[in-house]
Amino acid sequence: MRIVHVITRLIVGGAQENTVLTCEGLAQRGHDVYLWAGPTTGPEGSLVPRVERAGRSPNGAYAYEEFPDLVRQISPACELRALAALRRRLEQLRPDVIHTHSSKAGILGRIAAHRAGVPVIVHTVHGMSFNRTQAWPARALYAALERFCARRCHKIVSVADAMTRQALEAGVGRPDQYVTVRSGMVTADFDPARYEGREVRRAWGMPDDAVVVGTVARLFENKGYEQLIEAIPRAVQAEPHLRFVWIGDGAHRAKYEAELVRRGLRDRVTITGLLPPEEMPRVLSGMDLVAHASQWEGLPRAVVQGMLMGKPAVCFDLDGAPEVVIPGETGELAAPGDVGAFADAIVKLARDAALRARCGEQGRRRCLLEFDHHRMVDALEGLYRSLRK
Repeated sequence: MRIVHVITRLIVGGAQENTVLTCEGLAQRGHDVYLWAGPTTGPEGSLVPRVERAGRSPNGAYAYEEFPDLVRQISPACELRALAALRRRLEQLRPDVIHTHSSKAGILGRIAAHRAGVPVIVHTVHGMSFNRTQAWPARALYAALERFCARRCHKIVSVADAMTRQALEAGVGRPDQYVTVRSGMVTADFDPARYEGREVRRAWGMPDDAVVVGTVARLFENKGYEQLIEAIPRAVQAEPHLRFVWIGDGAHRAKYEAELVRRGLRDRVTITGLLPPEEMPRVLSGMDLVAHASQWEGLPRAVVQGMLMGKPAVCFDLDGAPEVVIPGETGELAAPGDVGAFADAIVKLARDAALRARCGEQGRRRCLLEFDHHRMVDALEGLYRSLRK
């Protein structure tokens, strides 16, 4: 099959890693695969070098193309040019399948594909384009656009059942359009036996008796850092051995660092900056638990990766998080917005090494079964074939 994947940006992020792994897997199975994206800018890092290396690979190469007008920010002029460019390339290439990802690429890509007569149009919801963090006008606009685009595609893939429920409640698509396919990763890379966590902790300057709470996310709004900063004083007061490490970078880094200094917490938090995805197993090995306070996310890959490394997780009970974070079994959940409960959940796990070990083991078993990238590619390839019949 000739298959085109379209995504807005190739920053270092969950939706992007999912898409790249899918393209690699499909190409290795002999499909003619194309990956299209807009320009990648900002402090979040880029997956473009990896994609370009794959294009030179003798095994499973796929073609990458950048569309300059496919940009994240709202710009009617850019959107019209991007829509025209996508349609033009689709009419030239005549793919069997187009699979879109992320909000802007999902909207423009589906409209372009419908107008170009692409026989199979698929979209993945990694996180809803309309969500509780937005102002009402933006939320209403994106919901209307998603309803419009759902009528112009054949299947909508959700990374979590919660995404399907939210979309249907907003009138986006029909129940029979949806299928859940977990966001796959190379689970074989996440083997706790291969890493020495104590060395990682020493490199971070952590005391030997520290309980290390890790967060892997862009330093940006809605990723939950505001809530983490609120939770840390309460958690540290209850459990003085707590130390925190944040893996990532982003536009709000200076703001968060200044707030940590203002609150007298800077010595409690190590910020590593951006690290490449292949470093994640090693850095996760240095943590005792993962705290992910995101306010809007489909199903956080960082939580799954932590579980694959045997680390329990603390999350807010929203979106796809409760599909993997089972209280008392794989981690702990706090009610959305309840920062005190979030801090208490961290303390509960920090004080009980046996509970951490038990939750970590159960989480690892669960995620090994559900999140292997081969399973994801199998499901998507099967979906494409079924839609072509």
